[in-house]
Amino acid sequence: MSSGYSSLEEEESEEFFFTARTSFFRRPLGKTRAAPQDVQKETEPHLYLSKEEVKEKIQSYNSSVTDKLKMTLNANGIYTGFIKVQLELCRPITVQSSQSQERCAHSNNETAFYLPDGCVNTLHISSTNTVREVIEALLKKFFVADNPAKFALYKRCHKEDQVYTCKLSDRERPLYLRLVAGPRTEMLSFVLREHETGEVMWEAFTIPELQNFLRILDKEENEQLQILKKRYAAYRDKLEEALGGVWKPG
Repeated sequence: MSSGYSSLEEEESEEFFFTARTSFFRRPLGKTRAAPQDVQKETEPHLYLSKEEVKEKIQSYNSSVTDKLKMTLNANGIYTGFIKVQLELCRPITVQSSQSQERCAHSNNETAFYLPDGCVNTLHISSTNTVREVIEALLKKFFVADNPAKFALYKRCHKEDQVYTCKLSDRERPLYLRLVAGPRTEMLSFVLREHETGEVMWEAFTIPELQNFLRILDKEENEQLQILKKRYAAYRDKLEEALGGVWKPG
């Protein structure tokens, strides 16, 4: 599992991620994202908290923190803190190098690959940051060139031996949800996924991305053909050997 730290308020940070085998065949077609007991849960309405209530909740939250990722209440009523986001991406992401980003926003120096399963990133955000801003920060952290509109942030809760997942709207504020739920990830965790469209929205991809996918498909088509050729060649050898044994003169 990989983890990292980043902040919406800081531009410079250090992050490492590992390239996996870029393949459209890497994940089984029948594999689902969630466990069988996962169910969708309706979005719960937010409760208005006064400044005093926020202060009390932050004090309670910090007293329960075990990983030193505490929240801080500022004089203007805005509080800051940390959230951890697990990346559960089924399709490859397109990544630009930091050098190519500096030279040109539309550089062709891009690579598509899968992020490792269970990759977790820690973000330092404020109570004013929205879900959309969190998604954009995560993609920027990993130098992802994909359109942020392709992704969605989900909250995951555990209740009565069931796992509830709910897609968050772009305007929701993740740090508020973290504060209300407390620091335990068993009570609430955040997951970044692709949008659940049922089909791949190819029109959302850029031309370099689509060209890269075609190259991957061509490569894997050749690999699959070679595997099939070797398999049938082995069958042919066995059949010819069997035929030779049957017709061998006695």
